[in-house]
Amino acid sequence: MSTLYLDRRGLSLKLEGRSLAIYTEEGRQSTLPLHLLERVVMRSSVVIDSSLLARLADAGIGVLIFGGRNATKQAIVMDRAGNDGARRIGQYRRYDDARWRRDWSARLVLAKLNGQGRVLRRALADRADLRYPLTQGLDRLGQARERVLSDRSLSVASLRGIEGAAALSYFGSFAAMLPESMGFQGRNRRPPRDPVNAVLSLGSTLLHYEAVRACYGAGLDPLIGFFHNLEFGRESLACDLVEPLRPKVDAWAWDQFRHQVLRADDFRRDGDACLLDKHARQRFYSEFETLARPLRRLLRRFCARLAQQLAAAEPAIGIDPLWQS
Repeated sequence: MSTLYLDRRGLSLKLEGRSLAIYTEEGRQSTLPLHLLERVVMRSSVVIDSSLLARLADAGIGVLIFGGRNATKQAIVMDRAGNDGARRIGQYRRYDDARWRRDWSARLVLAKLNGQGRVLRRALADRADLRYPLTQGLDRLGQARERVLSDRSLSVASLRGIEGAAALSYFGSFAAMLPESMGFQGRNRRPPRDPVNAVLSLGSTLLHYEAVRACYGAGLDPLIGFFHNLEFGRESLACDLVEPLRPKVDAWAWDQFRHQVLRADDFRRDGDACLLDKHARQRFYSEFETLARPLRRLLRRFCARLAQQLAAAEPAIGIDPLWQS
């Protein structure tokens, strides 16, 4: 199964038999059998009719559409969600279960802290010259981890505070791993203001989409999370699921810059926003697929297991083993 990235103006899609045909003004460019497609990502203006969108959804092919100025808007088209209503009922019940939410959130925060620690330890093994900033970050992550482990009375709000403070320390150390020419001083979004943040934001957006798909595929409601509060229009459960995986995106982004797969001249400015140019996006998509394939499997496995637990009378909490893989 593969991903089709469409990032060229003047494209139109048509259904021809059991294949998806891609057209430009010059005529048909290529065809892809539907059974080989798992998702379509549209980054530029693409002409597609509603019947084809319905056919893609019916075939289980998800569609992620970027729109608006600098692709700041997203829309998702999915196939029908799972049919087991007990899973969603269990999910809604657990949202009102303060203890369950707290335990879920603590395990999620610990998984993320552990992942961030692995990123910094890997960098430390390669960059002995950065021992001070990397060790400082590791120490603060360790302190955060110890606090979560030792105090079982922490509220979800307190856990969010610990996670946020740890992230600030972590990205302070992460900045030392990158050339000064990248201008990375910490995480920023909407819009990303430097090349590193541009890559992290795009990677996180694509991964979030995979988490939404995994939720729907398992019959879960992606809007109802346990660590992230309800927020209109936000898939909070998908946000939960992505948190422990963010360090994997960070490590991947670091590799892209240090091996010069992506360079400073691959980006352009548009007001306050820093954006990948068109040719660099093609390299980004190609490299990102290598990272995304195992993470998709991980999300599907975890959502399936979570759905089964939520449908049970007394679901267990289990997050660490999958996120460690």
